[in-house]
Amino acid sequence: MSSIVALTLNPSIDISTSVDRLVPLQKLRCANPRVYPGGGGVNVARVAVRLGADVKLIYPVGGATGQLLRRLIEAEAIPNLAVELFDETREDFTVLETATGAEYRFVLPGPQLAEAEWRKCLNAVEAIKTQAAYVVASGSLPPGVPQDFYARVIRVAKSGGARAVLDTSGEALRAALAEGVFLVKPNLREFQEVQSLTSESIPDLIAASREMIGSGRTEVVALTLGDEGSLLITRDAAWRALAPEVQSVSAVGAGDSFLGAVVATLASGGSLQEALAQGVAAGTAAVLTPGTALCERKDVERLRREVTVEAL
Repeated sequence: MSSIVALTLNPSIDISTSVDRLVPLQKLRCANPRVYPGGGGVNVARVAVRLGADVKLIYPVGGATGQLLRRLIEAEAIPNLAVELFDETREDFTVLETATGAEYRFVLPGPQLAEAEWRKCLNAVEAIKTQAAYVVASGSLPPGVPQDFYARVIRVAKSGGARAVLDTSGEALRAALAEGVFLVKPNLREFQEVQSLTSESIPDLIAASREMIGSGRTEVVALTLGDEGSLLITRDAAWRALAPEVQSVSAVGAGDSFLGAVVATLASGGSLQEALAQGVAAGTAAVLTPGTALCERKDVERLRREVTVEAL
């Protein structure tokens, strides 16, 4: 039995490197690349496993890049179920400009999924839905996948008694929220977009979260605010946790690290407050590593001691 099932439809091979400066036309000599498995649900699973959770990852793979992705995932000892695709798994890359410290992220389109292919991914969730305490649907949807795909996943998860956790954006987010989830984890931009909100004030963010909860779209909002920490809001309570100050190497994967730690904590029986604190520690730990290396457990444990949770 897996306490957490993580699903992503648009995984990637994440490549990170650095150059002195990004300039047009010239050949740019890069540092040795680092290669990681990537994509929302993949990263959530990687972090949850590092923190001791029992996880099953479901994801599609295609072509030579897909086989590399499978090897990278298995090298991290993540139990997984790969659904074969006709098209190639995508690649993303991140370039650090060392002269300025600026980081550039290049996200390539995902493969085109046929209906039979995305239905296999949905069927994989159906097959193990009663084995999961939490089903995490995370990441963007590639071409060919309907915008209500995560909504379908949530229906399946809830029919098996699992709590649905959601991290996506745009129309896919709206459609999935209409099904009602246990927890949604937007960043500030995604939350403002789905709630038609312009304000960034904490009282307004809490009020908008309570509106979302009151409408039945979610029970818990875990809202990440970058350097400003994170909020966790329920119908009756709200907490804020600030991120410890660290020297950032790369912000890539911080949100996924946050969510992986939140779900791992809840799956182990931890409280919502402890899940928030662990999430902020993991998100902060992620910025200490290059590219999508994500957080290391020792850093999460060290930084957790510096995170305080304030009731609002």
